[in-house]
Amino acid sequence: MAYLNYYHHDFKAMGSPCSIQLYASSAKIGKHAAKVAMDDVYRLEARYSRYRVDSFLSEINRIAAQSGHIAVDDETAGLLDYAATCYEQSNGLFDITSGILRRAWDFRSGTIPTQKTIQVLIDKIGWHKLNWQRPILTFTNPGMEIDFGGVVKEYAVDRAASLCWSAGIRHGIVNLGGDIKIIGPHYDGSPWRIAIRHPRRSDSVLQTLLLYSGALASSGDYERCIALNGVRYGHVLNPKTGWPVSHMAAVSVIGEFCVVAGSASTIGMLKEEHGADWLSELDLPHLWVNVKGDVGGSLVTG
Repeated sequence: MAYLNYYHHDFKAMGSPCSIQLYASSAKIGKHAAKVAMDDVYRLEARYSRYRVDSFLSEINRIAAQSGHIAVDDETAGLLDYAATCYEQSNGLFDITSGILRRAWDFRSGTIPTQKTIQVLIDKIGWHKLNWQRPILTFTNPGMEIDFGGVVKEYAVDRAASLCWSAGIRHGIVNLGGDIKIIGPHYDGSPWRIAIRHPRRSDSVLQTLLLYSGALASSGDYERCIALNGVRYGHVLNPKTGWPVSHMAAVSVIGEFCVVAGSASTIGMLKEEHGADWLSELDLPHLWVNVKGDVGGSLVTG
């Protein structure tokens, strides 16, 4: 077996610092695998970014604003199918039509929106208000929009790892802003050490995980939040109330795929005081910390 060298590629995508670490027999093979993976991440960002007027997502939302309909490609259909499944399994808490709430919640402003402002937006939220008959997505209520923010980055992680594997890489890790997929353990067979940061203490590690395979995703009010009058308002918003969740501070989940771990961690946050029980029933390795500082989950050690 040929000796493998370690290569580390840092880049920025989807508003996050990202990295691909891998072992390859040559710099050429390592660079090729990383480039293929990074190019696909950039492709998905360009296609599904809500910040780009030329993205396919923006095209969908222009049609949504006018109560129109649009035929989508197989990849987008797959994301919509997954979003529909998450909506059903979360009893409507995981809802890709809820991104519109960002119009009320500007976490850089330091101000809290009024209930009236929130209610106007809630009236435009609800996956059940759409008609999804693959491949046609129909918007029946004007002014709605969709946002793949809770799905596409994790999907990109899974694809990047898969593309590296297809390029011959057997040892490596993909990390897109804390959403992680293991391509394979280190070259010597040892696991990757991944630290889960404490959501309230930036210099504190909640847990260090040793992973040989699988994926890890976390959800929580790590950065984007408003602290006012002793109350912390995080960016994970309940689509039914329009207000930030107030029970869980952070949830991390391990799964075979990052997209599953990501949606599970978000739903765990959205379930509020029922989140711990829901995560236990899901039977995936997980870790949570609530706003009181209590820590729980199947990954708790020591």
